[in-house]
Amino acid sequence: MTLLDLPNVSTCSVAGCSFNHDGCHAPAVTIDGDEGCATFIPLDRKGGLDKVIAGVGACQAADCRFNKDLTCSAPAIRVGAQGNDAADCLTYEAA
Repeated sequence: MTLLDLPNVSTCSVAGCSFNHDGCHAPAVTIDGDEGCATFIPLDRKGGLDKVIAGVGACQAADCRFNKDLTCSAPAIRVGAQGNDAADCLTYEAA
């Protein structure tokens, strides 16, 4: 697998993340063990790269059906607020 093969972050609805400006502009995101987006940074300052489609760099959610050796195998993921968390992987499915 190469970086080009990583699943894309297809949508992000987290308005308060410095990487989200008309889509996720982080080079890659990490999903933590609680299915949260560990790349979320609540700043007013714009972050990331202007011309990038964010990919999933790592997945620590061991019980997700898309987690294969700490790498996401979903075709794409969606990130958004869920419950009390600011940024979650909405594509997460229990294995």
